[in-house]
Amino acid sequence: MVQGARYVHTNLVARDWRALASFYENTLGCRPVPPERHFSGAVLEAGTGVAEARIDGMHLRLPGWGDQGPTIEIFSYSPSAWCEPPPVNRVGLGHIAFQVASVTSAREEVLREGGSAVGDVVTLATADGREITWCYVRDPEGNIVELQSVSVGRIEDQRQR
Repeated sequence: MVQGARYVHTNLVARDWRALASFYENTLGCRPVPPERHFSGAVLEAGTGVAEARIDGMHLRLPGWGDQGPTIEIFSYSPSAWCEPPPVNRVGLGHIAFQVASVTSAREEVLREGGSAVGDVVTLATADGREITWCYVRDPEGNIVELQSVSVGRIEDQRQR
């Protein structure tokens, strides 16, 4: 086991890091963690494996974890490599998730702020009696975000018939 391991951040590579950071601040309550990051040069090229790389961006503190909690690191690369947004079921990093008071209201806010829907709002029952209401949406740059709320209680079985 790696000694001293502790989760620190998730990186999102953006076409426009300022606009994407603003979305996460205004829509999901993330807070900027200064300073902004602006890196280039041989060390960055060696670390990223990207020739002539330059990154610009910032970290945003995730809501609900206090001043020492993990962050989302939002960077723009130059040069950048754009690809189509991944499907929900692709192998690899899938999504980031936020617990919210109302999934339906949060979904509406994401859509109003430039995000897009992936699926419907659904509620599933867990074996221990919790109800998880959730949906997937995409942020304005196509990253998948899960919105969820969890409550105690039983609902009708949601398994496929």
